[in-house]
Amino acid sequence: MKTSGETSKGKGRIRSLNRKGSRSGKVPAVAARTGTPQDGTVCERCGAVFSRRTWRRGRKLTETQLGAATWALCPACEQVNEGEYFGRVIIRGAYAEANEAVIRRRIKNVAGRAEFTQPERRIVSINRENATLEILTTSQKLAHRIVHELKKAFGGKSSYAWSDSDGTLSATWQRHDVSTVKRAAR
Repeated sequence: MKTSGETSKGKGRIRSLNRKGSRSGKVPAVAARTGTPQDGTVCERCGAVFSRRTWRRGRKLTETQLGAATWALCPACEQVNEGEYFGRVIIRGAYAEANEAVIRRRIKNVAGRAEFTQPERRIVSINRENATLEILTTSQKLAHRIVHELKKAFGGKSSYAWSDSDGTLSATWQRHDVSTVKRAAR
């Protein structure tokens, strides 16, 4: 029987107190190199604002805040400048070659949605070589999301390969038949 001074600890409570497996420095590699900017830092290129330990877009700043702001490049703009990427998407197949404009539009929409909520997730470059389209992204998550959305919208096959050495994701989407996909009306 428990006395009044004892409290019961369930497994969930015990596990929540154990922080052995958690990382405290969850920052992208570029941000780790440049250090943490101070609150109120504004990106010179894209206009993202660093506030509460994260970069955000679409923040309205008053004139006094803009006057006191520190101007610098955000980690995503630095990655785009340097051509550094952590996600690589390869798109192959006859369907991709025949419908490249539609696929590029879908990629642009997915990247735009990701960039709005998290400005550090961007497309570094899109290159076309023969029948292959290669997209380089600033994050693994954006590359994964692009391939997932292409598979969801157009069918086909996807595969993912994570690199332990440099922390990149190589994602591939392919579809070889040229027939159109029947999509549900929205």
